[in-house]
Amino acid sequence: MPAVPVTAVVGAQWGDEGKGRVVDYLAADVDLVIRYGGGNNAGHTVVNAQGHFKLHLIPSGIFHPSVRNLLGNGVVINPPALVDELDGLAAVGVDASNLFISDRAHLVLPYHVLLDELEERERGTARLGTTSRGIGPAYIDKVARRGIRMVDLLASDRFRSGLKVALGRINRMVDGYYRARGVDPDLDALISSATDVEAIEASYLAAADRLRPHVTDGQRLVADALSSGARILLEGQLGTMRDVDWGAYPYVTSSSPIPGGASIGAGLPASAIDEVIGVTKAYSTAVGAGPLPTELNDADGERLRGRGQEYGTSTGRPRRCGWYDAVTARFSVELAGYSRIALTKLDVLDSEREIPICIAYRDPRSGQVATVNPAASEDLATCEPVYERLVGWGSDTTAAREWGDLPPAAQAYVLRLEELAGVPISYVSVGPHREQMIVR
Repeated sequence: MPAVPVTAVVGAQWGDEGKGRVVDYLAADVDLVIRYGGGNNAGHTVVNAQGHFKLHLIPSGIFHPSVRNLLGNGVVINPPALVDELDGLAAVGVDASNLFISDRAHLVLPYHVLLDELEERERGTARLGTTSRGIGPAYIDKVARRGIRMVDLLASDRFRSGLKVALGRINRMVDGYYRARGVDPDLDALISSATDVEAIEASYLAAADRLRPHVTDGQRLVADALSSGARILLEGQLGTMRDVDWGAYPYVTSSSPIPGGASIGAGLPASAIDEVIGVTKAYSTAVGAGPLPTELNDADGERLRGRGQEYGTSTGRPRRCGWYDAVTARFSVELAGYSRIALTKLDVLDSEREIPICIAYRDPRSGQVATVNPAASEDLATCEPVYERLVGWGSDTTAAREWGDLPPAAQAYVLRLEELAGVPISYVSVGPHREQMIVR
């Protein structure tokens, strides 16, 4: 880890790149880890000496006792879900007293989950494939200036007042615009639980009591850390192609996973970010709907999914798999300004005899070849990948600990990805454990 004060770790693909694994590794040398966006739709898998963990809200630095971890103001928090996550860590002996929560973070409430489901139903065959965790509707309320924040949850009277106003609006939407009652029993049950004011009050105020010791003035904590020269790691969620402005719209998240979003969501000046590490897999994966130019709907895709155990950490859904997309990676480099890249899951390709790399897109209508991402998802969906093919290495890399331990063909693959990206690949992961990270 370089001796720089602030480093952002962000996803360079469609999410699920292994950011949690990278943050857990790098956190050994920092003082503060800040999760700056998203909600419990994100899933970060961490494997270390303490066990195998699937984190959804809690920053991946939580396993280092000397490191403080902050859920920043840009995160949307489901308090009962966060309490469950804390209980899960406590059950296996992980001390989470080093977790802090920004008092300005917005809440995800049960009616947000309901709205998520209603919106997806209304889209019909054009569903976005959301996680149905209420993340998008929570961000909508935030931008519409009617959200409820952690600081409100800790003031019980203010929380009750805000909840009643919100539920009045939700009931009008359910009965008016959506006409959702009586459609089917499962939906009726969801509506009932999501609009039960007494049950929500009881659940959320109980969670407030549990979380109160962790809630703090996040901006003050970050400002003090900066002024003292603390080393800070910013933990992103999802990736560039899910960014609300720059991703494959509308198949995107409702926040900004790129470094500009990190500044806002963590509560620090953009000029304070000294380094940005982009995380990519050695191939491509995505969860949910939308274009994935290199997607493999065949035995190759099944093989990558099986070897990589490509199932969503938060949802368990099978991830769509494809070969590495260098066009997307270069787009991410230009947009996010990576200082360097961490490449994960190189070992998943160990058995491949030939490994294609997408180096351009061909428009099937015009035949034109381009190395840029089109703005319209419809255009991206119809692009045909142009492949360059490299020889595989056909041997196990999981025991490699140094760059020189990798087979020459594996080194050649990494170096070609580095050349196409235009920035150094400084970390190469050959397995989920901390010691399986090769530092170049």
